[in-house]
Parts: sequence; structure tokens; C-alpha cells
Amino acid sequence: MKRFVTILGLGALLLGVATLAAAAPAGRVVIAQGVDPTTLDPHNHQETPASVVAPASFGASAPAAVARSWDPPPAAPTRLILVRHGETTLTAARRYSGRGDAPLSDRGLVQALAVAARVGSLLAPASDAAPASDPAPVVVLSSPLVRCRRTAEILAAAVGGGSVRVKPDLVECDFGEWEGLTYAEVRQRWPDELAAWLASPSVAPPGGESFVEVSTRVRRVVTRILENHPGQRVVVVSHVSPIKLILRDALAAGDAFLHRCYLEPAGMSIVDTWPDGGVAVRTVNDTAHLAGVG
Repeated sequence: MKRFVTILGLGALLLGVATLAAAAPAGRVVIAQGVDPTTLDPHNHQETPASVVAPASFGASAPAAVARSWDPPPAAPTRLILVRHGETTLTAARRYSGRGDAPLSDRGLVQALAVAARVGSLLAPASDAAPASDPAPVVVLSSPLVRCRRTAEILAAAVGGGSVRVKPDLVECDFGEWEGLTYAEVRQRWPDELAAWLASPSVAPPGGESFVEVSTRVRRVVTRILENHPGQRVVVVSHVSPIKLILRDALAAGDAFLHRCYLEPAGMSIVDTWPDGGVAVRTVNDTAHLAGVG
């Protein structure tokens, strides 16, 4: 009898999921009932539930598939340590913060110090390592915006990476007329434009930049990093959108990933890439170092 009830319950669950999927318009993002739009983080799109149909195709082809092999890697990987900048006042207020050059807040500065100490400990050579086995110097790259450059300067000091190298392609998405506004404010003033933007990464905010355009420049800078720094550890300090796009490509994920991955200020992700095209995502949005940050 218990098994029969369990089967009935599973059947009802599957029927409910199928009904929900059929009811969700293709390519549309639906806000879950009971979610207060004033509390949503516009960069991380928390309003997208896992059961909703994924957004439309990103429009740009993903990296080519790599042949699977159990052979040992032929060389050391290039390790990308992806760090989101520390908090700003716009971050704390959950406002769109694209090209506006907001500095780190006091809390953001503490977060930057915390992630720098964490990355420094990860990259420090083993105490018993022979000099000849010491890894290549760490490279620190940054978006040109001050919230990233300040975070990167603190990181460079912690890892001995020398001066920070600014890469314009690492800048945040241009949110156009939505800059500085909350999700609720944008939803009230541009409901149709917001729905179209959430439904397709090829759509840009009014006066802004689409995720397809961001992806083009992000892939360009990643290609250059891999070409110029083979086998090195590269700290990349950037923003939510560029880091999500890098992770999406590394995981060979679909575009729904952009709306379902949450990245905290000063969170850290690690991606290894080998010369033969092999990729390993080591961690995503690691925030253990922020446990003591108030």
C-alpha cells in the first residue's frame, strides 16, 4: 500500500512539473509568486526559478567540444582565479551598476582584503618546495573601473603580482538607462523592455549593451590570456556579467546559467585550462573568506 501511495505521489509531482513547463511561455522569465521585486539583485537575477523555461539562445557558438581522454594533462594548466570586486554603495542598495564608476564602500574594502588574503594563501608556494619548482609569477588583471582596480591592487600586493594590468574588455555590461536604478524601478518604467532583455541575451537595455556583445569581448580577452600566459596563475578581477560568461563557457552551459548563477561581492571562482583545450572548473563563488566580514 505504501509503495502504491508513493507511486501516486510521484505521478502527481511529474504531472505538476509538466503542467508548469507547458504553462511557461517559451523564452520568457517568470517571477515566482511571493517574491518581492524590491529585494531582487538586478545583477544576479534571483527572480528566475529553476523550473522556468530557459532564456532563448545566446546567439554565439560555444567553444568547440574537446575529445575526452584519461591521459595525464600534457602540461600545466593556465589557472584563472576569477574575483568579483568588493561591495559598493550601489551593490548594497541592489541597483544596476554597470559603467558607473562607484568606489568600494568601507565594507567592500574589508571584503577585498579578505579575498586577497584567501587568494594569497592559495597561491603561496609550499614551504618545502625547491626553488626550481616554484611556479611562475602571478599575473593580476582588472576591469578599468575603480571598484575592480582597487580590489585588484589589494590582491596584487597579497600575491606578489606586481602592478595591475587593466583590460578594458573585462568591464561590466553597460546597462544604459537602467544604470543606478533598482530592479523594481526598471520593471515599473520599462516592463516590456525588461521582459525582452530577460528573455534573450541578444537584447540590450535601452541605450546599453546586450550579453551577446559582452560575451564577444569577454571571449576575446580570455583567448588573449590563454595565449599570453600559458601555464601561469592569472587573477582576473571583474564584474558579475563577465565572470558569469566565462563560467558559462567553461562549463559548456546554456544561457539559463546566466540567470541561475549567483556571484557575491569578493566571491572567488577558479577555472583551469590546458593547452589541448581541456577545462576544469574548480570552484564557483567561493565565499568562505567572507565568513567574518560584517
